[in-house]
Amino acid sequence: MHRRRVKVAASSGLHARPAALLAKAAAAQGIPTTIAKVSDGVPGEPVDTASIIGLMTLGAHQGDEVEIAADEEAAVDALAELVSRDLDEDVVLR
Repeated sequence: MHRRRVKVAASSGLHARPAALLAKAAAAQGIPTTIAKVSDGVPGEPVDTASIIGLMTLGAHQGDEVEIAADEEAAVDALAELVSRDLDEDVVLR
């Protein structure tokens, strides 16, 4: 299992538009991925990264650290790159 920690860059955190964009990108990976909010250096309960509702229930705000996990490093890297961008301002996903 590959894991990577990254800070949430979106000004609204992982809510609404950023959650929808991240969930869509996670689903496109074709493998299960999870994301957990890190508090005091310890990841909380992971949720399915492809679930908009799951992402919104994390309560991850701008500047919060999250841990993304998947069996494939490329999937983790792709999703971590998205979380580290301000998805509130980005208009195009690559």
